[in-house]
Amino acid sequence: MSKIKAGGSSKNVHNNAGQRLGVKRFGGQKVNEGEVLVRQTGATKIAGEGTYMSRNFTIHAAKSGTVGFKQVKARRFTGKTERRTQVVVE
Repeated sequence: MSKIKAGGSSKNVHNNAGQRLGVKRFGGQKVNEGEVLVRQTGATKIAGEGTYMSRNFTIHAAKSGTVGFKQVKARRFTGKTERRTQVVVE
């Protein structure tokens, strides 16, 4: 016989705010240096010319210009090549 009453289970307690990920500046838009272009989890999109990727995989504009997106072939560690979206600022 238990000396402690059953604790039960809690439901609907995960009330965390979303991370607001996604593309912030779209193709053809003008941007200034340092602006956030893409917030992402992991490198789903890769940084191209005129951009750089920070530690949390956010892609920023390295210079002022116009945003563009290109499809490129990227080689994985295993040697397999995949199509990836590359973000560029021209």
